[in-house]
Amino acid sequence: PAPAEAGRVPGPPDGGWGWVVVFGAFVSIGFAYAFPKGLAIFFKEIQDFFGTSYSEIAWVSSIMLATTYGAGPISSILVNRYGSRPVVMFGGLLCGVGMISAAFCTSILQLYICVGFITGFGLALNLQPSVIIIGKYFLKRRPIANGLAMAGSPVMLCTLAPLNQFLFDNFGWRGSFLILGAILLNCCVAGALFRPVGPGTALVKTQVTEEGKDALKGKITEDNPMENKTEEEGEKDCFEKVNQYLDFSLFKHRGFLIYLIGNVLMFLGFFAPIVFLAPYAKHTGIDEYSAAFLLSILAIVDMVARPTTGIIANSKWVRPRIQYFFSFAIAFNGACHLLCPLASSYTGLVVYSSFFGLAFGMVCAMLFETLMDLVGAARFTSAVGLVTIAECCTILLGPPIGGILIDTFGDYKYMFIKCGAVMVLAGTFLFIMNYYNYRMLAKEEKERKAKEEAPKSVRTENEGKKIWNKDSTQDGPELEPLREKGEGLKKEMNGT
Repeated sequence: PAPAEAGRVPGPPDGGWGWVVVFGAFVSIGFAYAFPKGLAIFFKEIQDFFGTSYSEIAWVSSIMLATTYGAGPISSILVNRYGSRPVVMFGGLLCGVGMISAAFCTSILQLYICVGFITGFGLALNLQPSVIIIGKYFLKRRPIANGLAMAGSPVMLCTLAPLNQFLFDNFGWRGSFLILGAILLNCCVAGALFRPVGPGTALVKTQVTEEGKDALKGKITEDNPMENKTEEEGEKDCFEKVNQYLDFSLFKHRGFLIYLIGNVLMFLGFFAPIVFLAPYAKHTGIDEYSAAFLLSILAIVDMVARPTTGIIANSKWVRPRIQYFFSFAIAFNGACHLLCPLASSYTGLVVYSSFFGLAFGMVCAMLFETLMDLVGAARFTSAVGLVTIAECCTILLGPPIGGILIDTFGDYKYMFIKCGAVMVLAGTFLFIMNYYNYRMLAKEEKERKAKEEAPKSVRTENEGKKIWNKDSTQDGPELEPLREKGEGLKKEMNGT
């Protein structure tokens, strides 16, 4: 909305230091998305070490992913309060502390706390601020910038998969966690690159707001001193403070609700295939390095798919209807999982990993761009926080449900079929509902234009008098003195 833009600089720079910010977001987002998937390399050995089932070990990645998404509102509030730079730097510190602590864990429950909650919360403080600050630096080139930043995930995954296997072979999983904790501290360096846009912006907005509040308080005190205390108490209301940072009116936004429902359903099958890809390859008799290389193949294709998708989404043909493209990407992702059980050999798994990387990259490149397209940049920070906390439930349940299916049937194919069916359903839902939303928006725009053109029609003098008489009759006693005055003037004119 226009009032939210008051006091801002003329517009996003769309370049300059923005490309350095994109690099910082590339590193930060890369760790946030790739790290939970890269840990899957250690799952088979940790499972044997603690003697746990597939579903129990899957909770490690699941809790980490759910915390990363569920802490979205907290991250959004901190960004609104302190800015992106300090939040990302603190998040990087938390990630390092969590992984270093995990190296000394003696039970699976302690791993849930250190890796799942502490490291997951640190990754949450890396993810949201990185996405938000790109929206402040870019407008015209935003899809391309988002695509490049999101490419950090496949690049990191491509690097972490063989690196984790190398670290495990040489240092064991405890030594590997110590080294990974040190590597995650690089997120602090990435956060230092997030220079705020327009240093005068916040100052101007604060001054305008404070002046308005002071004037309002002064007026209230003059009119009714007894109400001053009540007004001050109202300003301290908890809900108002929360609503200042998270715009709950978004739940009345039709496009936002469609996006939210479709994404909550999609995440039920989004991460489980990646978590279980390497264990599945080992289960079929493939050696450890070849199993890890499948994640690298997925990441390499994903690396190319994300910026390419950003360029396609930024084209004049796709950007006006980017929601359809997003729906197709989700359904395509689900179709890959449905066909995965047909890949019985290593060659088949390589083909599956390639198509999965393409589909995964397409979804991730447009995940936040489509949300910003629906709600606008002004409400995007709140929208990200609300979406992530809603998605964390299905993210939390997705991998463990897949693990339960594997434990129950002793076969991975049912997990892939479940994930594929859920994602095809989510893509179909989004396609149909976005079509409905576009139709309703077109209809509402047409009605709005019709209302704007109506007052411009030329009216005759008699029509104007009829409308005046009708309005005067409907307005009631408030206009009685005005009507009497008008009648008096009319009599004087007739007498003259």
